[in-house]
This record gives sequence, C-alpha cells and structure tokens, in this order.
Amino acid sequence: MSDAVREWSIRYRAHNGLPRPALVLAPAEYGPSRRTPPLPLMISPHGRGVRALTNLRLWSDLPARGDFVVVSPGGMGRRLPLHSWGYPRQIDDLARMPSIVEGALPWLRVDKRRIYAAGGSMGGHETLLLLGQHPGLLKGAVAIDPVTNFYRRYTDFGFSVRTRGLQVLARLEVGGTPTTNPTGYVLRSPTHWLKQIARSGVALQLWWSLADAIVLDQIHQTAHFYDRLRRLRPNGRLDAVTGHWPHSRQMRTIQLPQAMHWLGLLP
Repeated sequence: MSDAVREWSIRYRAHNGLPRPALVLAPAEYGPSRRTPPLPLMISPHGRGVRALTNLRLWSDLPARGDFVVVSPGGMGRRLPLHSWGYPRQIDDLARMPSIVEGALPWLRVDKRRIYAAGGSMGGHETLLLLGQHPGLLKGAVAIDPVTNFYRRYTDFGFSVRTRGLQVLARLEVGGTPTTNPTGYVLRSPTHWLKQIARSGVALQLWWSLADAIVLDQIHQTAHFYDRLRRLRPNGRLDAVTGHWPHSRQMRTIQLPQAMHWLGLLP
C-alpha cells in the first residue's frame, strides 16, 4: 500500500446484530491529530468471496490522488458474509456507511453531497442495488462486470465448472431456487430497480466484457440492463465501457482509475 494513504480498521453491527469489519482508506495526511475537511466518500462493496482487505487494496493510492475516502465493508447476507448477493438488508447496511464511518472515526468528515459507490463483480451488483433502493444517497456510481439479473444468473451458474457449486450457496443465501422463491431472486436483481435508477438522476457508468469467463452471458446481463436503462431516458449521466478483459482483473490498474476520472474524483 502506498505511503500516501492510510488504512483504518473499524467495526459495525450488521442488520442481524453481528459485528462485522469495515476498512477505511484515507489520505495519510489526515488522522486524529488533523481533522479532515468534508471529503467525498466512496462506498465499495466487495466481490463474491472477496474479503474487505483484498477489495480495499484495489484502490491503491487513488484516495490520496483525489482527496477522497473509501470504505470497504465486510458485508453480511441473509446467511453468508462473503456471498451476500444483494440481500436487501445488506444493501441497507451499505447505505448506513457514511454515518458508520463518521461515528467510528470522529476526525473524518463526510461530504454528504458527494457520496459514491463503485465495485466489481458482486460489488458492482450491489452498487446497482444500492442506487436503486437508496436513490437519494449517491452522487455517482460505477459497476464493473456486474450481474444485473440474479434470477437468470442462478441457471447460468450451472453452465460452467467454475461456478456450478455456487448454486448450492445461492440456495442457502436466498432461501430456495428461482422456482421455489422467485421473489427472493427478483429483489436481488438490479433489473427490478431500473425505473428507480432511471429517475434517480445519479451518474452511472457500466463496464462489461465480452470475454468474461465468470459472468458468461454479459449480453443478457449488463448489456441488456444498459439498453433497457437507456430506453428509459435516465435523468442522470449514463456511460458504458465494453471490451474483452478478464473478469474484474484490471480494476486496480485500469478500471478504477478511469472510473474515478469519469466521476470527477481524479483530474
């Protein structure tokens, strides 16, 4: 980690009452002896099976370069901590992060007019759900290689040996299959929240790869989501970045720096 940033470890109480970790990355010049001015806050949900620390380190020195703060929550689904897959109460926990960060680090002040969210894979999935379910919270959002239709994704898990075992975890986390519990999967699908996202007025950038070997069918996931959202004529700025990169493998070096520039957090 760069000397230009400093990592702070905090804890919060998740929706089910369990204590969960969260990591905060801030410019190193700030701390208990030097209170921050009101700074932009980036909420960064982690990817599937990814710990908060691994997710935080994707951000490298970006907070120092842009003078903003990143929080990487440990997360908690209905049953699983690292496979929350957009559980509604996990999304509510993400929405509480500004007050959680300020409560745990009294010297850190959050600019409530400049709260953002960005994540890759499941982190992108939950970023979109945060935007749809709490549309007044964010100023901008970036979703990289996300799933947008979790109902469809359950079936797609079975098409690859790399993801086939995730059907068992999805049944445990959601509480059934799309056949036995359709509402559970629909509510975890950003496509269900398209109208709320379109009306939010929030700047949104979507990244998807046609070479994605994890989310195999991005044409019917993020590409389809983008097309439907564009047809709704969203009130906020909408941008799409497509290409042929490995699933969420370029976040640290390419995608997050470019996304922060698009949001106006980097020059």
